[in-house]
Amino acid sequence: MEFLAGLHPKIVHFPIALLLTYTLLEFIGAIFRNESFSKAAYIILVLGILGAITAVLTGNQADEVAEILFDKDVIIPLGAISQHETYATITLWFFAAVLVFRTYFLIKKKFVGIMKYVFVVLALIGSYFVLQTGLKGGSLVYQHGVGTDLLKPQQTIQPK
Repeated sequence: MEFLAGLHPKIVHFPIALLLTYTLLEFIGAIFRNESFSKAAYIILVLGILGAITAVLTGNQADEVAEILFDKDVIIPLGAISQHETYATITLWFFAAVLVFRTYFLIKKKFVGIMKYVFVVLALIGSYFVLQTGLKGGSLVYQHGVGTDLLKPQQTIQPK
């Protein structure tokens, strides 16, 4: 499963970009009353959630690899990993709930007027969770070296 763990740093940028783009499109769609932006926001939200699911799954594998390294006396800030995981989970569930409610209002043809602004606010709140998840993840990489060669167990080279 190290393969999935190795994909985590590459995959995480997609949901970040997609969910923040969703927020921007939701805002533009509501402010300018443009249905094209609103429809694009919905599609980007779906893609962002799919990306977030993939990021969380690969992140869980990365966490398992980190715990194995921790058992080998490599110092890994497991508390910081836990905070990152918590924000990632909150982000995923929050945007999933936004998608469910947005879909409901679209089906009932009630995604109009003030409701569009409500979703702009929800998107901004969700963007805060994306930011916190990214900050915690970036801290793991840039301050603690998680996922880099700095924390890989040292291999002893046998002389020939």
